[in-house]
Amino acid sequence: MLYKFKSQAAAEVIMLQSTGDEMLKIVGKTPGPTGIITVEQIPGVISALQAEIKRREAQPKEEKKEDGEASGSDDPIPLGKRAVPFIELLRESAEAKKDVVWGV
Repeated sequence: MLYKFKSQAAAEVIMLQSTGDEMLKIVGKTPGPTGIITVEQIPGVISALQAEIKRREAQPKEEKKEDGEASGSDDPIPLGKRAVPFIELLRESAEAKKDVVWGV
């Protein structure tokens, strides 16, 4: 499944299910095939994403194992980079006073 986050204020943002699920959980939304982030919710959603990005960036860098591979997460792209298009969509939507929806 792909998530297509849409707003009348900006271009849609498409994410793989795992990334979309992660973003929605971070912001307190239940992952699923449809949903909405209202204009009133957008500031809190952006704050939650930014707080989680800061928290993850503050964690110690992963140490290399003896075989040269990184320990921990298999995802080489940090949340901060994956969240940028979504945060931009949220900001543009807030400025235009438009909700963000997915699966609709």
